[in-house]
Parts: sequence; structure tokens; C-alpha cells
Amino acid sequence: MTTTVEPSPDTSPPGRGARLVDRMVSALVLRRPEESGYTVTRGLRVPMRDGIDLVADLYSPTTTPALGTVLVRGPYGRGSIYALFSARLYAARGYHVLLQSCRGTFGSGDVFTPMRHEIADGHDTVAWMREQPWFDGRLATLGPSYLGFTQWALLMDPPPELRTAVVTMAPHDFHRAVHGAGAFSLGDFFGWSEMVAHQEVATGGQALLRAVTAARRLRPAFHDLPLVSAGEALLSGRAPWYPDWASRPDADDPFWENMRLDAALDRVQVPVLVIGGWQDLFLDQTLAGYEHLHRRGVDVGLTIGPWTHTDLAGKGSGVIARETLDWLGEHLAGRPGTRRPAPVRIHVGGADGGWRGLPEWPPPAGSQVLHLQPAGALGSDAPAAGALPVMFTYNPDHPTPSVGGRVLAGGSGVRDNRALEVRPDVVTFTGPPLPADLEVVGSPVVELAHTSDNPHADLFVRICDVDAKGRSRNVSDGFVRLVDADRADRVVRVDLDAMAHRFAAGHRIRLLVAGGAHPRFARNLGTDEPAADGTRTLPSHRTIAVDGRSRVVLPVAAP
Repeated sequence: MTTTVEPSPDTSPPGRGARLVDRMVSALVLRRPEESGYTVTRGLRVPMRDGIDLVADLYSPTTTPALGTVLVRGPYGRGSIYALFSARLYAARGYHVLLQSCRGTFGSGDVFTPMRHEIADGHDTVAWMREQPWFDGRLATLGPSYLGFTQWALLMDPPPELRTAVVTMAPHDFHRAVHGAGAFSLGDFFGWSEMVAHQEVATGGQALLRAVTAARRLRPAFHDLPLVSAGEALLSGRAPWYPDWASRPDADDPFWENMRLDAALDRVQVPVLVIGGWQDLFLDQTLAGYEHLHRRGVDVGLTIGPWTHTDLAGKGSGVIARETLDWLGEHLAGRPGTRRPAPVRIHVGGADGGWRGLPEWPPPAGSQVLHLQPAGALGSDAPAAGALPVMFTYNPDHPTPSVGGRVLAGGSGVRDNRALEVRPDVVTFTGPPLPADLEVVGSPVVELAHTSDNPHADLFVRICDVDAKGRSRNVSDGFVRLVDADRADRVVRVDLDAMAHRFAAGHRIRLLVAGGAHPRFARNLGTDEPAADGTRTLPSHRTIAVDGRSRVVLPVAAP
């Protein structure tokens, strides 16, 4: 869909309602007073090199001089919640903020093609900013999710004016986000495509109704075959990128070239703060980005909180905004007293957790090995010889559902897994009550002596914290897709998500094993047909040996 450009810009102060919301957010979320009034110039037209204009709003503090300029680029519009947390908070504290709609969205010209034009469009925007009287040559970027991807796009060739960046819960390699686990992340990226395809036509009550009915509305696209055709039946051509996303698993496919921005991690020299959540779908890339920059000696900070991706405007909003303001104060405004107390800040979940400061991630850790044992037990001793294996069957016609975890859609994060654990296509192994608290910080590994009668098979594993009442809450997950699962005497290694969790004394550690997690990961059809357009399905009968080879390795925090 081609959008039209908005009318000529006009400058005005925020309305009474907006100012009331600003003051409430300052008091309740930021817990800091405002430092400036601001005006908003709406509908600025920013020319791109190909003749297309992008539309932006400029938030200007009324105090002078300003503390610098913040650039925020995204596809979700420039009103309501996006303006509040991406522009108004910072303008009220002395920064110019340019909030721009990406190509093809909310008045910006051309057609929206996710991620394809962000490198060139970001640099053309900065070139235009250089000519503006309000720009003093000090630039920062900030924003979450897609707004973070646009920052990595700018960092592919960092402009000389750039002083710092704050990237929150965002990917730098979009192929890795979509296919990096080995299977298409169906729930996340079909759901996102369907939402974005309708975001400018479904507003107000209609948008609320769509959000409430999303699970029912999307079900056919998740469960019907072939996968791409099922999705297209619902999208009706409104998200033309979706068939390519779903059907191009090869990272070397030229289609992904402008969406894989790993080179930015080698080119950035300015300080960068990366913020993530333990239950955010981009956690792996947040940590990978931090570790890469840290190895290079870049001034990089890391904050990981107890959040899902949709907590950006919820329980994570206050911490994220305060951390961002402190970082901008130090690296853009040059304010004394705002220096970060520790390079790495993580929230440890579970018993007596809370925020911890660390010199780097991952911290030093030992390891504790737990062996899978007969009768669904999990313990430190290797099982006796001759133990019978554990078996289950995965049927792609009735795929094992996903519950919670690092997903974008509703129902993400930490959930009670008991209903999932009693399914016949799921097996669990549970340890005894812990004699003392056990803090696990780092990335666990699960090794399974696993075989299948079908070479095409997936493994989904999950570590849960089981409390005294039997509630089983997920902490860390891992997934792998196999094409040779029928190999005998093979031990499959599954690397799980990084975690920081303190298991309380009296709680038990549980390992869950299944043949999939649908629609988080598109189901394995059990055949050699491409997942995007296959229709034939075959079940797989699994065997897990409990002979000492199947085990969990936990990174235990150093005392």
C-alpha cells in the first residue's frame, strides 16, 4: 500500500491532556521531575536520495541550550504510546527528539518493506538533520524492537555526529530472529506481519477488538497446511514480505542481505547501551551484541530485566527509561553524576533475587550436572545400568503447543506449565527438593541420548522451577531441528537460553522434553518436504536413554 504525505508542518505546545500524562509518567514511572517544557512540530518532510519523503515530528525543549538531539525511527506511528516513551520523556528533559515514520508507514512515502531500506534511509535522515538550525552536531539514537534495528542500520556506517546509542530488545540479524533456531518462528512473525498489515486501518475500538480476538483469528494460519498458503489466506496480500520470510531459511540467501547487520558490531566505536529481557524473543541477540562489543573494547553497558517483549510499556518501562536517561546524560549531555554504577546490571529471578551489578557477562560460574534417571527423576547421581528408556510420540497433526517463553505474542514469559507437562507427547524429569538455595546464572546445556524412528524430528527442552505447591514455572528453553534423528547412539546437545534465577530451598528443578512447541516454532512435518509448502505429515516415535549420557549442565554462580 502506498501512503500519502501529511500536510505542511505546524509547531505547537502539547495539549492539556498530554501534559497531564507526562506529569503522571514522570511521577509514577520515572520518579523524576520534568526539566523543560517542549513544543511539537508535526509533519516535517525529510527527503530521501530516491525522491521519497519520510514524515517526522520534532519535539523541541523550551529550555536552551538543548542537551543534544535524539533520533528515533520506527514503523509504528508517531502518536500515543510511541511518542510518550520515545520522544516526550526526553524532550521534557532537555533533548531535541526527531521521531520519524519508516518508509511506507503513517504518511511516509513509498511501500513498507520491513528492514530493506533502513540503512540508506537512516543516513539520508542524518544528512538532512545536518542542515537544520536546531541540530547542534550532537546525536544519539534510541528505541526498542524495530526501532533498535534501525539503530544498527545506522551503525553500519556510523555518522561522525553520533555520540551514543541505546538499543532495547532488538535484533541486529533479522534472519537469525526468524530462522535462527532451525525452524521458522511462526507465531512471532506471522503475528507481527498480520498486526502491521492492519495497523493503519484498525484504530480505536477496532484495534482493541482485533487484539482480543487475535488468538482465534490467527489459528487457521498456524494450523492449516501448507503453511504459506494458510497465512496468505488471512493476510490477503497485505504483508507481501511474509511468504519470503517463511520460505527462505538459508542465511546466505541474498534476500536477507540488508537485514543481517552483524558488520555494525565491528564498525561502531561510540558507547552503546543494550537492554534486554530474560523472556524477550531477542535475548540471544542482545547478549551476542554486548559480548561482541565488549571483546572489541567498546564502552558498552548491558541491562537485562525480568521482562517480555510486550513489557516495554509495562513493568519494564520505568527501569528502561531511567537507564536510558542516565546513559544519555553521561554520553550525550555530558552531565556529571550520571555515570553507570556497573557495566552490567541483571535481574536475578526466583528466591531473594533482585538487581545485581557485574563487571561483565557472563560472570564466572561453576557447573552442576543433573542426570536424567528412570521414572522421571533428575539427580546428581548417574543412573544404574540397565535402566529402561523413556519414550514418547510426536504427531505433527496435533502438535505439542507452546506455553509462555520468549515469544512476542500474548501469553509470553513465565507461565504455569502443569497442563503442558501432563500431555502424552511430553516427558518430564524432576529433581528432589533442594536442600539450599541454588543460583544459576548463564546458559544451561541439555544433552540427550535421543533417537527417533523418523529422521525428521525436533527437540524442545525447558527448565522449570517447581514450588512447594507443585506449580511449574518455565525459566529457560532450548530448541533444535534434526534431519538425522534416526541415528543410533547419538547424543544431541541443546543450548538453552541464558538465565539468572535463584531456585529456593525446597523447590525442585524440572526438565521438560517435547517434540516441538507450536506455533512458537513451525511444526516439523516429519517429511523432507519444505516446511513452507509441505502438506504430508508423519509422526515420530522417540526414545531417550537414561544411561548416564542424558544430562543437564547448569552454570552455578560462583560463591
